[in-house]
Amino acid sequence: MTDAPGIPYRSTPLIRTLEHVLVEFTDPRLVAAYDTLNPYEPDAQPGYYRELAEELGAATIVDLGCGSGLITCELAEHGFRMIGVEPASAMLALARARPCTGEVRWIEGEARAIGTPNADLAILTGHVAQFFLTDDEWHAALVALRRALRPGGHVAFESRNPTAREWEQWTVDERRTVHDPTAGAITTWAEVHDFRDDVASSSLHYEFVTTGEHVVAPSALRFRSEAELTRSLGDAGFVVEHVYGDWDRRPASTTSRELIVVARRAG
Repeated sequence: MTDAPGIPYRSTPLIRTLEHVLVEFTDPRLVAAYDTLNPYEPDAQPGYYRELAEELGAATIVDLGCGSGLITCELAEHGFRMIGVEPASAMLALARARPCTGEVRWIEGEARAIGTPNADLAILTGHVAQFFLTDDEWHAALVALRRALRPGGHVAFESRNPTAREWEQWTVDERRTVHDPTAGAITTWAEVHDFRDDVASSSLHYEFVTTGEHVVAPSALRFRSEAELTRSLGDAGFVVEHVYGDWDRRPASTTSRELIVVARRAG
């Protein structure tokens, strides 16, 4: 995914730490252009998660932090029963308005709002896992996901690999311009202000070329190592089965940009 460093997710335990990023998910201009600003490559996340679900024989899938519902609807159109969970009401409204065929249940809320649907698979796409800044917040989300899964069910997500130090590339010189069908050209870039305790704090900039408007959305992302992810999943009752370094499922290494994790619910 060629997303900006901010990915839509806010759960109740994160209000304290993520209240400063809500501009990105409440500003009507950014919400309306979200899919343009955060495009997916079909052979990357959507294709990977679809193939994984097929291999696991999944029927019901929880998509936590589903954002605009793009992947949720794509999986629904392939016959999976989907539960799309999104705390930001403006983003969930965008998802609900999507022309989506197939079976989708939308939930406005955090991880614990999922309940116990006995799902086969839970996914967190778009680097949602990095928005859980503290260990307690991340643990609470994993425990809620474990509760939502059937015994032997799986959780899968991606997180940027800290050894690749991707945050060092988020500078004012690394700009890109996208063309939204409604808003026109939008130039975006990020500025990292601090990296401390594995958290990169930055500002995401959106410049609407036609109107001259400039929107700034502060962001904070946690970079967990493979060892930290494995330990945290174990503490929440999961067994890690795979950690890939790219969407083609090559093994993770110190130079991999991604840590793509598949873990099974134990017991």
